[in-house]
Amino acid sequence: MVLFQKNYFSLPRNRKLKKDTQLLFLSRLLRLLKNGYSLLHALEVMNWDKQMTKPTNTVIQSLKNGNTLDEAFEQANFNPIITTYLYFVRANGDIQASLEKCIDMFKQRIEFTSKFQQTIRYPLVLLVIFTLLLYFIKHFILPSFADLFTTNSETSSTITLSLTAINFFEVFVWISMVTTFILIVIWKFIKEKISIHHQLKLYRHLPVYRHYKRIETSYLFATHFSSLLKTGISIKDILTIMSNQTQLPVISYYANLLIDELNQGKHINHLLSQVYLLEKQIAYIFQKNANAHELEKDLTVYAGIITEELNRKIAKTITYIQPVFFVILAGFIVLIYTTLMWPMFQLIKTI
Repeated sequence: MVLFQKNYFSLPRNRKLKKDTQLLFLSRLLRLLKNGYSLLHALEVMNWDKQMTKPTNTVIQSLKNGNTLDEAFEQANFNPIITTYLYFVRANGDIQASLEKCIDMFKQRIEFTSKFQQTIRYPLVLLVIFTLLLYFIKHFILPSFADLFTTNSETSSTITLSLTAINFFEVFVWISMVTTFILIVIWKFIKEKISIHHQLKLYRHLPVYRHYKRIETSYLFATHFSSLLKTGISIKDILTIMSNQTQLPVISYYANLLIDELNQGKHINHLLSQVYLLEKQIAYIFQKNANAHELEKDLTVYAGIITEELNRKIAKTITYIQPVFFVILAGFIVLIYTTLMWPMFQLIKTI
């Protein structure tokens, strides 16, 4: 009985919260904090909404057990993006500012994910229809054509070529789909086992993703570094805090490298200019500013600029998905149509 109760009450914690629910939770919590509520009082007020009961109770209980805010949200199965922002509350103590930045980032990610899903839905349906059409043509139409044109050597050879082309298209589509699925599954299983050093080497060989990863890493580094500078702690202490978090392994890895650089008596600018996944502008900002206040201000402004650039590029990439897919699909359709009609044209010429 005790075991049953333990499993029963631990089950909801294993369920992932919907992204919309997480965003609503954060927005309400921020609004209550701005209205003067303490953290625990705000969570108790949020408990009035039945939709928020499970995550709220988990967070409250975790905080009462002595866990930090990010640990409490992690136990409530909030997204790692959220818990990462809340991790830095340990150092800066500014819950409201961290929540505001977290909400903006998470909201944008939800919007882009929704746009991507809407954009890719129609092409995926067409891809399935096209694959079924390809199968039907290969197994029903082309064999009939082959029987019809076997008496003519020229058309017979063309039909053979058509069958070869159809086979190639079909195999290409299936191999592409299966390979993509297998790579995604394998990456999810081995990602945690690959060292961050080897992950960074892999990122450098991914043409599109490496550019996105550089912008994202630069934004996160600038945002979290500037928020910690407001507390007045030293640069080395900031890097130590950033190196101890686990949700952003790239940032943690680079922070450790920068600490080693400082321990050797070198300036931080030297390594920042050589780090691949950080924009060169960050090294320039550190080189230009000797004053912590000016550095914090420039990093905050730069984080805003790079956010706009990231949003613009993601939105632009999403708008290209459907046209590129339709062009490729149209090319396949034209080629298949040509392979079907060309034997007929050859047969007409022989009449």
